[in-house]
This record gives sequence, C-alpha cells and structure tokens, in this order.
Amino acid sequence: TGSVSSECLGNLLCITLSAEYFEDKYLSFSVVDQSGIAWELNEAMASQCGYTVTYSGWSNIEFHASALSCHSHLEKDVFTVTIQIKASHTPDMKNATTHLRSASCYYDSWSPRELVCENNYMEVSVRREVPQTVKDFIQDEPEDCTLDFPEAKAGEASIWQIVFHQPEEKKALLVSDAWSAGYGFNITDTRVLLRIPYTAVQIQLVEDQGITFSAVRSSTFYKQRWMILMVDTAVACPVDGVDYTNKTIIWTVPKYIHLLSAGATSFKDVLVEAGVGLHKLSAKEMASRKYVLLNDLKVITMKIPIGAEGGCYKTSVNSGQHGVKYTINVFLEHQWEDNKWGLTKHTIIKEIETPFEQVELAITNNSNLSARLMNVTVGTFLLDVELVNLTIEGAAVPLPEAVQHGYLTYEIRYANRSKTYVVQVPFDAPTVKKEYLTADMRAYTLNVTLAFITHPSSESFTVPVMTVSAVKDAVLPSASGFCDGRNLHLIITHGNVDQNWLPFISDWHLTPEAAQKYKYGLRDNGTHLEIAVPFLSSDVNYEDFNASGIKASLHLTLRDGITLANRRNFSISCIFSPSELIQCLPNGTVVITTVKLGYADLDTSLLVLRDRRCKPSLVTEKTATFKFNVNTCGTSRKFNSTTMTYENDVLYFRPGNDTPIYQLRFVCWYAIKQTLDVHYQSKKNPPPSIKPGFGSLALSLKLFKEKSYSEPYQESEYPVVKYLREALYFEVELLQPKDARLELYLDDCWATNSQSQDSLPRWPILINGCENSEDFYRTVFHKVNYSLRVKFPQHLKRFEVRMFTFVQGTTLLQE
Repeated sequence: TGSVSSECLGNLLCITLSAEYFEDKYLSFSVVDQSGIAWELNEAMASQCGYTVTYSGWSNIEFHASALSCHSHLEKDVFTVTIQIKASHTPDMKNATTHLRSASCYYDSWSPRELVCENNYMEVSVRREVPQTVKDFIQDEPEDCTLDFPEAKAGEASIWQIVFHQPEEKKALLVSDAWSAGYGFNITDTRVLLRIPYTAVQIQLVEDQGITFSAVRSSTFYKQRWMILMVDTAVACPVDGVDYTNKTIIWTVPKYIHLLSAGATSFKDVLVEAGVGLHKLSAKEMASRKYVLLNDLKVITMKIPIGAEGGCYKTSVNSGQHGVKYTINVFLEHQWEDNKWGLTKHTIIKEIETPFEQVELAITNNSNLSARLMNVTVGTFLLDVELVNLTIEGAAVPLPEAVQHGYLTYEIRYANRSKTYVVQVPFDAPTVKKEYLTADMRAYTLNVTLAFITHPSSESFTVPVMTVSAVKDAVLPSASGFCDGRNLHLIITHGNVDQNWLPFISDWHLTPEAAQKYKYGLRDNGTHLEIAVPFLSSDVNYEDFNASGIKASLHLTLRDGITLANRRNFSISCIFSPSELIQCLPNGTVVITTVKLGYADLDTSLLVLRDRRCKPSLVTEKTATFKFNVNTCGTSRKFNSTTMTYENDVLYFRPGNDTPIYQLRFVCWYAIKQTLDVHYQSKKNPPPSIKPGFGSLALSLKLFKEKSYSEPYQESEYPVVKYLREALYFEVELLQPKDARLELYLDDCWATNSQSQDSLPRWPILINGCENSEDFYRTVFHKVNYSLRVKFPQHLKRFEVRMFTFVQGTTLLQE
C-alpha cells in the first residue's frame, strides 16, 4: 500500500512507514514466522534476531531486517520477511488498525565473510568450509556421540558451542546458554551466523587508529556428520569517530581493523560506497547534497553538512530547555580482499546525532482588542512536539478541560513541516490579571505555562508565557460630596479598576472598625462608597477662618491594595458658620472651640485665654475647646444702649516669648434692652410638688480611685480594701434616657453589712438628699462639670464618704 514501502540493500531489507499515514499514532511491530505466528517485537528480541526500528524524518519509521534474521524465510537466494504493524491513536492500542506486509529481497552475492554493524547489534556470517577435524576444542560437558548419531546421520548441521577469546581467559558457552544471554545464531547450507547485541557481556572496547570499536573475538563450533568444525566469528563495529567542525559532520572509519585482519598480510580495496538509510547514493547524488566521501590509504572519511538533505532535525530537551539535534542514519559499505579470507564485506550503519543546540521560542502577542480576546502564538516547533496541558494558577489542566477555563488552543502547520501553537483566552476570563496603569488604560496579563512532550522520545519541557495587553477601557472612580450642619460627606462611585483599592484618610486605612471607633459614617453597597466625617474631627483640615465662616476640607485617597501606591485623590470643602464654634449660654457660660490654622507646629494643648491659667478642657490634634464663665479668664465687658458685649482671645505663645503668634478673638452679645410684659397676681401658692411619673431609667453606681473621678475600679479589682476614715469616691449616673431636661436627685443612700440592701444593721449616708447629721464624718458632695466624658452634668451626682465599719460595743461585726 502507499503507507508502507520496501527497499533492499544486499543482505538487509528496509520497510518504510510513511509519515503522512502513521503520524501522531502509537505503533507496535510483530514479526510473522512461516507458521503464521506473530511475535511482538521488543528491544531484546530485535537485537537478538536481527531487527532494527529507526525514526528518520518527522515521524518516518524504518524497519530493518537481516537476511538471516530469526523469522526470515530463505529460499533460492531470496529471503522474505513478513511484519505486522498495529497503529492506534491511544497508548493502550485500543481500536488499532492492523497492517500486514511481506517483502522479499534477492541476494546471491554472499562474500566469504560479511560483517554488519547495525544500530542495536553486530552480525558476522561466514561461509561454511570443511577443514580438518578440530581436536583441541573446549568441551564443558561430557558428550555421548551416540546421542548425536541420528542428527549426524541425517546430514544436518547445528551450532554446538561458542568460545569467546578475552584477554584474561577463554569462555565457552553452549548454544542454549548463549541464546539465553541474548546472542543470536543461524546456520544454513552454506553459512554460519553469530549476532551480538551491544549490551552483551563479552563485548570489549578496543582502539584502532584512534577510533574506539565494540569488538568480540570468538570461535563458533558446529557439528556436521561425525565432525566438529570451527569458524572464526570475530566482529568489530566503530563506537565513535564522529567530529563536528564548521557545521559539518566528519565520520572517520579505519579501513583495515587489526582484529578483523589478523593473519592477513596483503589487502586490496574492492568497493567503497555510502548512502543514507539503506539507500546507496551515486557520486552525482552525493555532490548535489554536498556530501564528501574520501577513500585514503588507511581510513575512509565521510563529510556531511549539518542540515543537509537525507537527515532531519528533531526536538531535544536538555535540562528542561527546548532545542534541536540534527540526526542522519548513514551507512558505509567497504569490500576488500586479503590473503586469509578472500573477500570481506563490511557494512556499517550508524545513526549520527549532533550535539544539543538550544532554540529560542518566539512568543507573539496578537491580541484582538476589539474582540477583547488575548491571542498568543508560541513557536516555532518541529512536528515531533505535542502540547499536552496548561498550568493555570499553579494547577496543571489538560487541554480538553482548559476550554472550561476559557482557554482555546490549536496548532498551525506550515509547508516547511513546522508548526506553532496558538492560545486564546478572553480578556474577562477570571485567570487573566487586570491592573490599572494610568489615565484610561488597563493592563491585562496572561500568565500560563505550556507543557510539551516530544515523540517518540517522550521528553518533556515547559514554556512559560506571560504577555501584557494595554487596553483603553479603564473607568476610574468618581466622587461627589455635600455638607450638612455637622458633617462632611463624600460619595464615591466605583469604576472598573478600584476593586482592590483601599480608602485612606490622613494616612490611615478607613476600615469599618476604625469608622465605628471614631464615629465616622462608612457604607459600601458595591456601586458606591459613602463616607461621613464630623466637622470637628481631627481628620478635617481647616483652611480659612473669617467673620463669614470657616472653610473645612476632607481629603480621601484611594490606594492600591497590594503596593499601597496612591491611585486617586478626592476632597470636599465646605463653609461652616462660626456659630458652630461658639456657644453663649444664657447663664453666662461660654463654650468655644478653636481650630488649628496656619501653623503646622502649633500644639493645641498650649492654647490659652487672656488669663493664661485658663486652658482648654478638651484637646485634639487640630482643635481645642474652652468652657468658662464670662466673668472669668480675663474676659472684658462693654455696654451700649442695647447690648452687653463680652470679649476674650484664644492665644498661642512660643516658649520664652510673651508676644502671641496666634490670636483668635471671640465675642458674645447679650441684649439689655428688652421689654417683656409680665402679668401676675399675688396669691398664696401651694407648696411646689413634683407629680409622680412612670418610666424606665438606667442608673449606674461606680466607685472611683481618686477625687478627679477619672478612673473607676474595674470589676476584677473587687473587693476593694480600704483603711478606716480613708475616702471613698462614689458616682451615680443616669444612663438612659439621654434627655437634657432631666436632672438626677439622690434621696436616700445607706450602707449594709452584706450584699442584701434590706439586711441589718444599716447606716444612712444620705437622708432626703442631704448628708447624715449624726455622722462624725459627714458625706461631702462634689460638683460635676462638663467634659468629654460628661455631656450632661445634671445626669450625675458625686459624693465622698469616709471608710467605716459596723461594731457592737467593741466587737467588729462581720457578715
């Protein structure tokens, strides 16, 4: 058929399988004997029986068979070999197609000695002679000649034993033992054959004219009728002799090898021919390919340009790197005559492979921006390379499964028998990294590793692919804002680049926990991020202050979630009324908050009023709050016909300097001319009374460590140990409701000797809201002032009690 062809070269047959038909298929070979039994071929059987399988070109396969192979049929100078080829698309050989091919070669020009050096074995066949009976043969076992009589009588010949001549000893093997050791034998009416695999134990490495040979010196004994006959079955094949110079292969073979010429004294060349595969080349063909064949006095030299016709490049892998080797299967046939053997024919078949040459692979980004499709071409490869899987985000994914991840792969073949692979994946695939670049540009990064395997050597290598495509499709976040009476609001509309950007205010990350801590508003619904910050927050910047108002600004930065690089800045500015900073209360109390303006190093805790003893009651990094009466702190007072005006200044002095560098004047006006009509009549009013009401109140009673009421005792510190007459500082607070119209009054307060409030004895501390007049150390009330912690002073009562204990007579009462 067209898929299988054959060719003869002397005593060798070549069957070629075409690349077009058997490409990308798994193959198995069997040899069919004369009984029709198919023997599946493996490496050991091939080298023992005279078969060789070689790959030439891209997937071209050659099957070589010796004329005297184990299963060949020899009849009247024609030898026939039948092989069975199975081809399948899967390694388990399921659904394989079977091809049966028989080929015959005519060969009648046998030389007295023929030597064959194949890629996997050495073979020597010699003509059978009838010399003198051998008397000094080596016999490992006693032999009863009567047992051989029927065989001898029948006139049949058979190989009996082989003697290997090694430097240290002679080793004799019966034919059964030699066969078990991997040696091959054959005997015909005219010839005796010995076949030796290169892995045989008895092979020696010898050097001749600087070239190393695999060699075996042996004598083969065979029986014929009543005689035991011996033939010399020495053989040698070159191991090296190949050099690479100036992109040229130089193969040198000595003409007359000492091991094969022992005993001969005269030599004459008869023929020197060469070829590729098992095809002889004429001088014209060699010249067209720029081959050179030199026949010198002692050596034969063949020169072949690397890359020349007849050989091929094949993919190779070295330390995981992709490369190529040029390989060519050449043969050399040398025939000579000497005065010992007469004519000797030496056929040497050698697969020459150049050293590894790394080949850089091109990775080309042909992304289609309009189709939003990443398109990457990787190559160029030879046809013996196959893409097997992709590594996506650290996981190896076979090609059929890669489609589920959005990855489409295919190959493109070219006329020069090369190919490239194309990987396509949408920009929006989850495994494509998206990163904001600048302005309206986004970078799409494809990071995938391609895993390949070579055929038939099954070497593997990987090619990492990282390509970046810049696309003008970035939508940046935008912002709007507004201010109400007490807060600055920023509303950020998300784009398509800020999924991993983080909001920062004053160089700290605004997390939900931080927003809750500072009482900021923070809400993100996926499309919008809303932030609300109080006007007097330490993160608000104050830019200008005049009679019409104070300008306050809030700055927010969106930063990259990985690098923390600034990506986008937003700000909002509003004018707030000065009334937000000052309260002139009807009872003469003034509460003023001043803001930090103009001086970066100004310490707000060092701000004072005209009377420098008046310091702020509440301080932040950018604000200071004062609370005082209009008749204190150096406040001046002026009158006119309608108003009474109080003025004071907030001042900042540098240490050692009495001239302030910061001065903020504030004024409170009170009307003094107001006419009110008051209608009243004199009558005896009933005593005031409070109507009882009903409601839910939440109260707390705490014991503090000091008179400042700054640190209460914690639950883990109880019971508290005190000495007699040592002060105890109590605070009662109305927790709920938070209503400024309510005021807390204490009626009765007493102490007991146990945790039960109804137990006896008891001692009153407060009676009808007053101290116990019978107490030697009376209860002392402490005034409660407004502070950061105390928003409603009228909701708290503080009093001091001296430590005492219960006694009866002179005995201490205990629970």
